[in-house]
Amino acid sequence: MPRGILLTSNLPQLQNLIKRDPIAYKEEFLQQWNHYDSIRKIFLLNPDEHAQHFRELVTFIAQVTQCFPKETVEFPLHLSTMLLESYGSLAPETRKSLVQNLLMLRNKNVISSIDLLKTLFPLLPKTTSSPLRANIRKTILSDIRSANIKGQNHKLNRSVQAMLFGMVERGMDIEVVGDKGKTRAIQGSSSQGEEAMWAVVLSKELWKKDIWNDAKTVSIVALGCFHPVFKVQSASLHFFLGTGDEEDISDEEEDLPDAKSILHRREINKKTRSGEKKARKSLKMIKTKRKQKMAPTTANFPAIQLLNDPQTFAEKLYDILNHYDRRFSLDHKILMMQLLARVMGGHKLCVLGFYTYIMKYLTYHQLRIPAILVALAQSVHEYTPPDVLSPIITKLAQEFVHPGVGAEVIAAGLNSIREICRRQPWAMEENLLSDLVEYRKSKDKSVIAAARGLLQLFREVNPGLLKRRERGKDASIGMTDGKQPLPFGHSSEAAIDIEGLVLLEDHLKQLREEDGVLSGDDVDDEAAWEGWDVESDSSSESSEGWIEVESDDDDDLQISDSEDEHEKPRGDKSKIATAEAVNNQAVEGNEPSRVSSLATAKILTPADFALLNELKIKAATESVERGGGSAAKRKLAALEATRKANAQLGNDEDTFISENDILGPRKKAKADYAERMASIEKGREGREKYGSLKGKKKKEAPSSSTNREKARNKPIMMILASNAVRGKKKASLREKQQKLRAHIDRAKKGGH
Repeated sequence: MPRGILLTSNLPQLQNLIKRDPIAYKEEFLQQWNHYDSIRKIFLLNPDEHAQHFRELVTFIAQVTQCFPKETVEFPLHLSTMLLESYGSLAPETRKSLVQNLLMLRNKNVISSIDLLKTLFPLLPKTTSSPLRANIRKTILSDIRSANIKGQNHKLNRSVQAMLFGMVERGMDIEVVGDKGKTRAIQGSSSQGEEAMWAVVLSKELWKKDIWNDAKTVSIVALGCFHPVFKVQSASLHFFLGTGDEEDISDEEEDLPDAKSILHRREINKKTRSGEKKARKSLKMIKTKRKQKMAPTTANFPAIQLLNDPQTFAEKLYDILNHYDRRFSLDHKILMMQLLARVMGGHKLCVLGFYTYIMKYLTYHQLRIPAILVALAQSVHEYTPPDVLSPIITKLAQEFVHPGVGAEVIAAGLNSIREICRRQPWAMEENLLSDLVEYRKSKDKSVIAAARGLLQLFREVNPGLLKRRERGKDASIGMTDGKQPLPFGHSSEAAIDIEGLVLLEDHLKQLREEDGVLSGDDVDDEAAWEGWDVESDSSSESSEGWIEVESDDDDDLQISDSEDEHEKPRGDKSKIATAEAVNNQAVEGNEPSRVSSLATAKILTPADFALLNELKIKAATESVERGGGSAAKRKLAALEATRKANAQLGNDEDTFISENDILGPRKKAKADYAERMASIEKGREGREKYGSLKGKKKKEAPSSSTNREKARNKPIMMILASNAVRGKKKASLREKQQKLRAHIDRAKKGGH
């Protein structure tokens, strides 16, 4: 009898023999391959027939595929075709087996990452098994991560990004449903947009894990912001806002186990090392998850900056917000307002219809009005026309700042007006400002702080709108010297020098004198840029970089770097004279007045600017210590606030405001149960265990005091009202005789 027939029923043994000597057992493998081919054709006609045997054959062939690459060249295609075309008719065990074998082929490098991902991506919206879906998702993320460990795998990234972009784009032609009223139930039961949802979720995960951080990833999620399905749109908005998405279909966000139940089971069950290790691991995981949930959320500023054509993006987002206003709930509209405002503020855009749209929500009884006011203030910048903002400031003053509302409402209105005017001070009217500043005489601390903040702002940006007695000393002196703010649309003169650059030049000069090596010219540029440079994409268009052009050696064609090499315009002499005048103003002991030449001698790196900020803070601190006055203190506070904002958001100009900036300082809210218990536990730290000192510390064996000892110190009126004393008074003669007889019997027996 041939040995192949004997090994037919023992596939693991045949698999082991083939891996040891593929050539010797090639005939047996071909018999099994032919058997697999015939079973596969039967299985496609009737998936319920020979399912178990078919799974065993598939696993066997997947294990030995690398031994016979020519004979099994079509095997991966068979698995992919069955999964993509017959997924609904396959049994759950068969689906799981096919996916696992396909992953095995990828681990053995039989198929490429692109072939695997082309099969797995369409399976995500199809599968209903949570473990299988989690496995597929984990496999996709790990495969892309491993492909980009050593460097950016641009070929794979472009292919995957094209697939994700197509998944989002395929559902863009359906009708917008929304999430308000009856449409919420319709949207929840609909399966439309599952592909787009998974594309957005995977893009967010890859961005969060810092695997993809380019503009193409942002473009995929940006397209999701215009998707007709509400769930896809919400997930995309949350990505840019940096908040957690409650409607995310993630399988990783499961309910956390209870720490108390874990400890309770540990006390009851048998004590083992493995059980102790598992309990510690579970408790550590619970602690980590809770820290992640409690961590403050910050806006995804890099993604907003990488938007392609932000003006078109903002206009489309406003069109959706305005056109489908009645189909979206208030929470979703606020999400769109926040993103639109941050794009407008970050890129200095003007979408003037947004201010007309948001005006109808500016009432003090509006739900979630602090978030709406934050979005309004965030959208304003120095290029916003004041004529558009003046009606909004008037509406805020009429609705929020009057005696008919509470102090918190007045403070919120004043803070909102202050944040708007901080970005565009020309939107304020003189008469309205004088009325608002009068609220600094209020009795409520939050209103006083808000009014004083508004007054201080206009003392700095435009004191001419204030009355003479409200301008303050510094502002009055500045107006006397002729310092006036530039009107809207006017730009200041060209900068002659970088503020504080003299400090950096002196610092580098001092280091050069001390070390004799480090100087502005001797520093290696590559070392200075280390840790600050951004990795370039080699797949970018050729127009973004330099193009080498061969010269034709024509003597007639001469190209100069300067357009005015031979002819100078009229203003050049005046500019040169101005620069010379500034240089001549430098006197001994007045170092900041001289102009530094460091910027013309070397290219300043981000490390140089970071050092420059530290030197400016150090100089401001020394000025305050020497008694520089309130102006020096304000300058130091501004520099420290800028450094803090840089550390949090990585940007010193477009810091996003929060609801606390609008609400201002408030009375401390009543603590809930968890906060009270946390405060109690904190007070017990480092303190001796509370309890009776007499019962626990004055005895040899620590114990609490007995009830008889406690009864000795009770007040007499408390004892007279006790049930024991009352029972004695109300006892009958028979009960008294029984107690007496019992007492006599105990005395005879030696008891007491």
